[in-house]
Amino acid sequence: MRQRGVALIMAVVLVAIATVLAVRVGTDAALDLRRTAGIGALNQGWEVALGAEAWAAEILNDDLGDSETDNLAEDWAQPVPPLPIDGGSIEGSLEDMQARFNVNNLLQPDGSIDEASLERFKELLRLADVDQRWAGALADWLDADTVDTFPDGAEDGVYIGQSPPYRTANGPITTTSELLALPGFSLEDYTRLRPHIAALPVGSRINVCTATPLVLAALVRGGTDFGDADALSRNRTDGCFPTLEDLRATLGDEQFQALRESVAENTNWFRLLTTVSIGTSQLTLYSLLERNNAGGVRAVVRSIGTE
Repeated sequence: MRQRGVALIMAVVLVAIATVLAVRVGTDAALDLRRTAGIGALNQGWEVALGAEAWAAEILNDDLGDSETDNLAEDWAQPVPPLPIDGGSIEGSLEDMQARFNVNNLLQPDGSIDEASLERFKELLRLADVDQRWAGALADWLDADTVDTFPDGAEDGVYIGQSPPYRTANGPITTTSELLALPGFSLEDYTRLRPHIAALPVGSRINVCTATPLVLAALVRGGTDFGDADALSRNRTDGCFPTLEDLRATLGDEQFQALRESVAENTNWFRLLTTVSIGTSQLTLYSLLERNNAGGVRAVVRSIGTE
């Protein structure tokens, strides 16, 4: 009887082990299948997103010959609603990045600070409810020298003391998220400022036809309704507003001429946001597009998931 009991226990143990192994094999196979399907969907999504880039390039190319200005009433500025694709959908939108303040314009071509741009950036910070001292800190982060600017600047001596230590950029940046490298600059500050700033090549102009209300208000230093988002939205349904002539009439010839080299009514830099959903997988692609004066469009920077 004892031997039979032992045999029965052994049989039960073997069945339990076999069951565990079978479940493990089945689970691993299911996970592998799910993982493979996810990778396949993301690869498919990537190719679809690149197709969206080509489509956006064609739209921007056609737009160049349709109008002398780039404004929010044009086809390129209208978001694309979800469109069906094999196994899912795609949607996207184009944004004029010259509607934002280019933080690299704090620099002059020789690497020194552009004082006029610095003052406009300070005003933008004030309007965004962010401490204006960050203007000086960012200017020192960007400029080519290693001398602390009084009173808000900081160079390598400050950053090497951080944990982990690092050095200043000492040149133009490629993403506005570098502002978070400034000691004490909070995510809350960045969130407030992010919709109004860009990191573009030095010398890019602000498109007044599309500029955000805060950017426009920073340019004209208040005293107008250009900073009123609702008023801007109503006035932009039919074309460019404000025009350069509107700015001239508001500011007067002297102030307008001081601003003239910083503003325009057209754009070379756009960002395409593409979202591709296939099954349970989703891919978000941010593409920074440059359109030259001949209509050629190229992707300069791509990032997946985040800006």
